[in-house]
Amino acid sequence: MIDLILKKSKEKSLLRRHPWVYDTAVARMTGKSASGETVRVLSNDGRFLAYAAFSPFSSIRARCWSFREDERIDEAWFAQKIRQAVEARADLWSRTNAVRLVFGEADGLPGLIVDQYDDFLVTQFQAAGVEARRTLIGRLLMEATGARGVFDRSDAATRRREGLEPRIELLAGEEPPVEIEVVEDGVRYGVDVRVGHKTGFYIDQRESRLTAQKVAERFREKHGRGLRALNCFCYTGGFSLALLKGGAESVVSVDSSEEALRMAAANVRRNGFDESKAEFLCEDVFTALRRMRDAGETFDLVILDPPKFASSHYHVDRAARAYKDINLNGLKLLRPDGELFTFSCSGAIDQDLFQKIVAGAIFDAGVDAWAIGRFGAGIDHPLLMTYPEGEYLKGLRILVRP
Repeated sequence: MIDLILKKSKEKSLLRRHPWVYDTAVARMTGKSASGETVRVLSNDGRFLAYAAFSPFSSIRARCWSFREDERIDEAWFAQKIRQAVEARADLWSRTNAVRLVFGEADGLPGLIVDQYDDFLVTQFQAAGVEARRTLIGRLLMEATGARGVFDRSDAATRRREGLEPRIELLAGEEPPVEIEVVEDGVRYGVDVRVGHKTGFYIDQRESRLTAQKVAERFREKHGRGLRALNCFCYTGGFSLALLKGGAESVVSVDSSEEALRMAAANVRRNGFDESKAEFLCEDVFTALRRMRDAGETFDLVILDPPKFASSHYHVDRAARAYKDINLNGLKLLRPDGELFTFSCSGAIDQDLFQKIVAGAIFDAGVDAWAIGRFGAGIDHPLLMTYPEGEYLKGLRILVRP
């Protein structure tokens, strides 16, 4: 096995079991390693640190499989990791048939994302190590889950940074249908795994959608009427459907994608909800928020769940301005005692910075507000405590005080 030897004093993060080795930490290698090949990572004085997958093109030069020298990174090892990941999510099936089965580094499989939608799995191979074993992983996933098929959606921009070309293809088993129906907390959603965002659905917002449903239920109990809500960046209507399930009187959903809005409207019909209570606007959200603000529109609840504004730390300043803009205008649309659910899925924007951005928007909006809750990804997106970068989704529940 080829050894990857670190520069002096560069072993500290690995001793704390952080799973990445950056190119700037590498002193030398004892040979030439192929992309995705397992190498042994050693400290500058020769101590064993980890087994890792080598990536010659990425700034993350190696991603660690194991910190145990007595382990063998072979087929049996991958089979065990996949079985453990699947078993850890078993309790979720009573609520939903849309579950994240493998969450990369958190499950000891760096760069691998696997989502299950009913009887089909959707994969994303985001790093060289798992890419080199894609056929093996597809077979092991079928064996561990009994799924009918595994469809690969490895088309994210992150692959190019790993020196990998995008792929969209059947990996194992049967082709998935054009649309897969999933159920979550009593709400039915159609998922197109071939063209949708991520793997077709925002599984990570499950708990936030349930909170929205409960807020709508409590609002009706308290006020004797359903709330009026605005759902921005609505995609296929996740939050909108949860609110209608909870008894919302009116939900205005805004997205720039006509295709996503068509599926959202179809999802309303799929659940038998009153279509007159669901309005869909194909419009740029930044423009829509200003237009509604200038028109004097008001809502009991505003939801802001934008796509990633900062793909890396180079874009943080621009992203911060965008988050400030939508939160400022979202706040101006709220009635007294109204609530704002606001999110960021940008890993480069940490929780502290996001809170400061929202606080700045509250100040500029001239309102008094409490943060009465925080949001994050569900339990099928666990945070590996030695890998804080895994916490990408963050959200705040803001109550505007009268």
